[in-house]
Amino acid sequence: MNMSNTCVIAGGGPAGAVLALLMARAGVEVTLLEKHDDFLRDFRGDTLHPSTLQVLDELGLAGELQALPHRKAYGMQIMTDDGVVPLASFAGLRHKYPYIAFVPQWEFLDLVTRAASRYPNFRLLMGAEVVGLIREGGAARGVRYRDADGEHELRATLTVGADGRHSDVRRAAGLTPVERGAPMDVVWFRVPALPGDGEEPFLRLSAGRLMVAIPRGTYWQLAYVIPKDGFDRLREDGIESLRASVGRLLPFLAGRMEELAGFDEVGVLRVALNRVRRWHRPGLLLIGDAAHAMSPIFGVGINLAIQDAVAAANLLAGPLSAGRAPESLLHRVQRRRALPTVITQFAQRVVQDRLIRPALQGAARPVRFPADPSRLLVVGPVVRRFIGLGVLPEHVRSPATTPPRPVAGTPG
Repeated sequence: MNMSNTCVIAGGGPAGAVLALLMARAGVEVTLLEKHDDFLRDFRGDTLHPSTLQVLDELGLAGELQALPHRKAYGMQIMTDDGVVPLASFAGLRHKYPYIAFVPQWEFLDLVTRAASRYPNFRLLMGAEVVGLIREGGAARGVRYRDADGEHELRATLTVGADGRHSDVRRAAGLTPVERGAPMDVVWFRVPALPGDGEEPFLRLSAGRLMVAIPRGTYWQLAYVIPKDGFDRLREDGIESLRASVGRLLPFLAGRMEELAGFDEVGVLRVALNRVRRWHRPGLLLIGDAAHAMSPIFGVGINLAIQDAVAAANLLAGPLSAGRAPESLLHRVQRRRALPTVITQFAQRVVQDRLIRPALQGAARPVRFPADPSRLLVVGPVVRRFIGLGVLPEHVRSPATTPPRPVAGTPG
């Protein structure tokens, strides 16, 4: 089966889904390909920062988002062996949404693709895995994909690779990211929560060990940081060793660690920090992790990817609605989003080198904090703005030429 579209987007993650919605809203014929049969995968990034919440507001989806199961975090803190140090309070951000919303990613993706499906020019193909690019005259002209019925061609004026850090589109285009290095991987798992545990996420830092704790209402989502490629060693040490280590870091959870039955309940994130030098080829654009894999530091990966999508739609939706995608505009997308990417990755590398690497190497004091937290007030607003809004927050400026079909009972 061969089909054609103005825009085909590979990857139904946050960047691809938001870009598809924006293109459909602007009247562009768009198909979104997702290689899995559903969005239900655990331990995926799900921190929606104020910059992303603003984008959803501009798209008229704020009410629907608020109706989803979610938790709000108004601040972040670091817990050391010496006590708790506040890192940032978003309450002082002077923003309509002064918090981070923790929303399960599958719920967020369902919301965005459901909104896109209200437009007749949007199509979502699940279980559709890209296996190659269609090339004509030195330009990408769509993709070949495989689903349960076999292999198909989908031709397009513009092909967008939004298919993550292991991008099939990027590989097919011969684009290779430059690795910036990461000293750690992350092990994810859950532990039950009890009343009185606390409401804010925090980083627990100690000599030789560190982890992030995120409250999810009925459970804690824990990110246990290990040395790069250290998961096999962790498994060899056994699940009891992991339980004991977490119990020492967070004594209030020690009595609940038996709930972690084994490593089959553990997810592993192989941390990467990289970016391609060139995000585009004629007829082809990479965005999100396909263009720049981010470290989980600051939890900004999803938000940076969504900002890429908004910038791409702002620059490309109008020309695409007329059937054009000149490479000069693709270059403008990269030029606009490259600086936020470089600055964010630089900040992540600083934290890796000055905080995470020394901690994993067992430094007695991996980082020195002032005894008086008020001394952090100088950097607090900077950290707050950097995490909450990013370096260059985007606003929806792409045209809204196609009215969506009304949905009965839509919140807000």
